[in-house]
Amino acid sequence: MTPTAAPAPAAAPGTAPVDARVPARRLLPLAAQHVLAMIAAPVSTVFLTAGTLGLAPGTTASLLSAVLVLCGAGALLQSLGVWRIGARLPFVMLPGGAATALFLQIAQDHGTPTAAGSVLLAAALLIAVLPLYARVVRLFPPLVMGVTVLLIGIAMIRVAARLVTGPDGEGEPRAVLLAGLTVAATVGAYVLLRGVWRQTAILTGMAAGVLLAVVTGLGAFTPAPGSGFSLPALLPYGTPRFDVLAALPLLVFSLTTLAEITGQTVLNSETVGRTPDPGRDVPRVARADALVSLVGGLFGTSLMVTSAENIGIGRLTGVRSRFVTAAAGALLIGIGLATPVSRALAGIPEAVVGGSSLVVYAVIAVMGVEMLRRADLSGTGSMAAALALAAGLLPLLTPGLYDGFPGWARTVLGSGVVAGTLTAVLLTALLGRSGRRDTDPGPGPEPGGLKTGAPGPRDPG
Repeated sequence: MTPTAAPAPAAAPGTAPVDARVPARRLLPLAAQHVLAMIAAPVSTVFLTAGTLGLAPGTTASLLSAVLVLCGAGALLQSLGVWRIGARLPFVMLPGGAATALFLQIAQDHGTPTAAGSVLLAAALLIAVLPLYARVVRLFPPLVMGVTVLLIGIAMIRVAARLVTGPDGEGEPRAVLLAGLTVAATVGAYVLLRGVWRQTAILTGMAAGVLLAVVTGLGAFTPAPGSGFSLPALLPYGTPRFDVLAALPLLVFSLTTLAEITGQTVLNSETVGRTPDPGRDVPRVARADALVSLVGGLFGTSLMVTSAENIGIGRLTGVRSRFVTAAAGALLIGIGLATPVSRALAGIPEAVVGGSSLVVYAVIAVMGVEMLRRADLSGTGSMAAALALAAGLLPLLTPGLYDGFPGWARTVLGSGVVAGTLTAVLLTALLGRSGRRDTDPGPGPEPGGLKTGAPGPRDPG
């Protein structure tokens, strides 16, 4: 059943719609819609992390609890704002899918303590570069962002596939079948559902996969023991280890998020009727992301990122108030602290998580393709994109290519995302300048206009 748009709450005279209070009787169902639309992302991300790292059910439950609480805290911070932290816009916060991919890559290559330390370093870097926001964001035009996101999606598809096949890459037929059925259920939900419910397709597919696993015997549903309420575990991987070279993938990614934050902030501002002011609001959004990510690194999560995917719900319902997403944040905190919920979710079979993750990360790869479509691929742009993709795909397709290189080179070149992104940044700058020189017609006419005395374009006379 598709929810129908309801009249937006009337704002008090002089109050902007984004600052309008919503009656309590409407606040809970409106907030629940936002939770339903976004909860699949943290759930699937946690199970991908747990399956890849081989976490015990209890640790998985604690990690899920931490992620849900941080999502809620992030939504509250972005929606309500504290000092210069949070944009006071109806945003929600999620564990970044691309950031999780890089976190898992670091954890597999250097260990989970180093991955946790990398999250802390990346969050600190994001705070440090905000005074240089205008300069940094220019390094990541659509071409660079497209290459980065496409490489992340491809790398994560391989990781998600290992949840189905196991680390040796030779999956049991029943696991492959269960993952395929989960994908089919996800696609079916996406095709058949409408409105806000379509955004729950991933969660619906996972639920269908669990049901099929139990009914057919293709998998087992084994919730972790526990009841009541509990706090997430602090430092689940031990004391964080700081290694700048190992952290490079997440450090580079944290810088690229500034470009994405800019677009989302402008879009959200326009949607709620506020005049966009990136210079003021983008640093506030980024500070909230960095602060929640710093806390997340202590509780075992990857970088947390603000998401604009719930903007569609605001358009559907006609409700622009930031207090709705703030209420959604409070709901998420309650769900995260409810131990039975998180421990029940921790029992989902790995093949189901793998099937859902394949869909999620395939979509990320397609997002990269869409970004490249918006980029200027004429002339030197196509060469820059082609070589950057080659640099990023080489370590994915030939994992031992850089084994004979020094350790620092293996860390930089062996990460497809880092190698591809850095290549895209360098080639975009170098080839772009070369292209401008090739097409530069040389010095133009004097301001007087072809020396005839006629006023030129900048001549006031």
